[in-house]
Amino acid sequence: MVSSEYERRIAGRFATFDQDGNGYIDRADFSVAAKALLAEFGTAARSDKGQALYVGAEAFWQGMAGIADRDGDQRITREEFVNGAVKRLRDNPDRFAEIARPFLHAALAVADPDGDGAATVEDIARVLRILGVAQGIADTAATALDTDGDGRIGEEEIVSAFARYFTVPE
Repeated sequence: MVSSEYERRIAGRFATFDQDGNGYIDRADFSVAAKALLAEFGTAARSDKGQALYVGAEAFWQGMAGIADRDGDQRITREEFVNGAVKRLRDNPDRFAEIARPFLHAALAVADPDGDGAATVEDIARVLRILGVAQGIADTAATALDTDGDGRIGEEEIVSAFARYFTVPE
């Protein structure tokens, strides 16, 4: 795939993070995502799961800002996002997985009511929809994550798929 096609795809993923649609990614976008997930699953913000999700969202924001916020204004523009992803993460999706893991771990815990470390395909699709993924795509993606067909999805499947989606050409 030519670099410009890769950059186009990464730019398209920018909207997933820009929760309020104001044209840049900032700390508030991560808080909005956390708040929406907690509301969707009826989890209190002050609960252990709620606090872990907010801490994970902050860690994710800090990691993203460290990679992409080149001018240090605490906002990531589409151009900064594309350049950060292309120049720093394309050849190292594991780095992206590292910064996303605390948030994804906490999101999985919110979507996993019995605490066994896995959520249903349906609940993962709900998480994806809340994070801005269109329903059809969210349903397809969640189903694809269930590689063993047991109807449950664990953390490793989520983290690796998330990292690939945001860093590797399809």
